[in-house]
Amino acid sequence: MFRLIQLLGALLGTVLGFALGLMILSRADNLVDVANRPAFLVAVVAASLLFGYLAIPYITIYPTRWAMDRIARADAGDFALGVIAIIIGLVMGVLLGVPLAAIGGIPGSVLPPVAAILLAAGMLRATLSKRDVLIPAFLGLLPGGRRRGGIQRVVIDTSAVIDGRIVDIGRTGFILGTLIVPRFVLDELQRIADSPDALRRNRGRRGLEMLTALQKDSISPVEVTEETYPEIGEVDAKLVAYARDHTAAILTNDFNLNRVAELQGIRVLNINELANAVKAVVHPGEEMLVTIIQEGKEPGQGVGYLDDGTMIVVEGGSRFMDRQVPIAVTRVLQTVAGRMIFAQPRDAG
Repeated sequence: MFRLIQLLGALLGTVLGFALGLMILSRADNLVDVANRPAFLVAVVAASLLFGYLAIPYITIYPTRWAMDRIARADAGDFALGVIAIIIGLVMGVLLGVPLAAIGGIPGSVLPPVAAILLAAGMLRATLSKRDVLIPAFLGLLPGGRRRGGIQRVVIDTSAVIDGRIVDIGRTGFILGTLIVPRFVLDELQRIADSPDALRRNRGRRGLEMLTALQKDSISPVEVTEETYPEIGEVDAKLVAYARDHTAAILTNDFNLNRVAELQGIRVLNINELANAVKAVVHPGEEMLVTIIQEGKEPGQGVGYLDDGTMIVVEGGSRFMDRQVPIAVTRVLQTVAGRMIFAQPRDAG
């Protein structure tokens, strides 16, 4: 295909060179001697042929490949916004081309298409540079766009993949939008899986298994993006940059990444906060059964757990070790580590 394009370029160069040579000779009688005109025409044709053969790939193939690559990497919002920007630029070019065409001559023929191309390219560049603001506004104008809340992409952090709970969350369908797995997250998981340290190696392999399960079982679509941000070193910084550029949310359980993203105005879906939010609500005075499995920090205390992992500290519960005992909740304490419940044996009043 590449060689065929070069041959077509050589043929086109030959035809244009022959026409250009004849035009020069017809308009410049005294510039070239009659005896030298055949040689001049041959030289012009040869130069045009060589130029067409060498330059046509840079005019056709390489720009087309670049454009197709950019289109393939663009999401739906970027693509739609780009098409609208090009159409607006071309319309502006047509309106500007009417007075330019009135100039007449070569300028009147050349300037209108050049103006249209420049305006279309300028509108495309200006629009995409403001896509962070324009895409949410554009989505909001679509039918049902407001109901979707603007966030259509959720980029997954390495820690959330290794954690594994993302698979169960994906199965529920609670995540609205597309789950994005960036290439740099896959690369980090691969590095962890290849680590000489056994613990890190197992974590990395678990993360790769979780991604496979997520792709198979998730109700929300899962997409792998090839954007790598080579100019940025840290994976967390790459995640923030991707989320900012694509108006995406970040799914993580990393506390530091959570803080950094929130400071930059990026929405964060924290798995730990979700887990705490969906735990059973317990109120003081509520009665339940709990199995005491260990002693507490204070003398006489016993410790048990609810099915969701919430710790229950039972005052005077150490005497019921390894037994199920009815308790009455006295208070509920929310800590950084999660929710703690304090209770007393029901027969203790």
